[in-house]
Amino acid sequence: MPPSSGAGAGDAQRLAKVVAALVPCSRREAEQYIAQGWVSVDGQCVDAPQVRVTTSQRVQIDPQARLQAVVPATFLVHKPAGMETESAMDLLGESAHWSGDASGIRRSKAHQVGLKTLLPLPVQASGLCVFSQDFRVVRKLTEDAAFVEQELVAEVKGTIAPDGLARLGHGLLRDGRPLPPARVSWQSETRLRFATKGIAPEWTAWMCAQVGLELSALRRIRIGRIAMAGLPLGQWRYLPEGERF
Repeated sequence: MPPSSGAGAGDAQRLAKVVAALVPCSRREAEQYIAQGWVSVDGQCVDAPQVRVTTSQRVQIDPQARLQAVVPATFLVHKPAGMETESAMDLLGESAHWSGDASGIRRSKAHQVGLKTLLPLPVQASGLCVFSQDFRVVRKLTEDAAFVEQELVAEVKGTIAPDGLARLGHGLLRDGRPLPPARVSWQSETRLRFATKGIAPEWTAWMCAQVGLELSALRRIRIGRIAMAGLPLGQWRYLPEGERF
């Protein structure tokens, strides 16, 4: 019988109360054990402290259970093309947690409360996206965003104007104002690398069009010092303590 979040049989109790008695520990610590995925009911992991269980159900705490400090979390996601950045938050489930995540942070349900979407990408772009609860990260990627370098790889079609590469780097006007300088170079005959500060990724298509090129695909591979590296498409990892944008 699965646990229920409603009123159950007469002997049903909140899971947090049962865990607090089993460990034993405080009710607050019991809720942390549950939210961090250390508790199962009849063999099924349950991460909601408010569910009710009966005496006939088997509640177990993982023998390896160790509470981690409750600190604000930051998620790094490899967003697929064709998806709104906000919708990429739906990928933050256990099934999409990258097996190569070396942060040592154990996933907790509490980590997905109050997340801020930072430096969103255009719908048709793929690449590194950031969701965070950490006010330091939020401030860095909002108030100081113009000073954080973003690295993008653009797939392009067409023939670039003779002075096109130089103009992409410095010389384009948008709404009558010069764009900030950028470092732009060819990676192959159809692929340009952009390293920019203060230039929104959604401007890349317009920039390419000014020099005779058509943007066919865009991927962000780095934000500041944080690179996407081996993070697979559609998966996520935590930003560990010590890594900074």
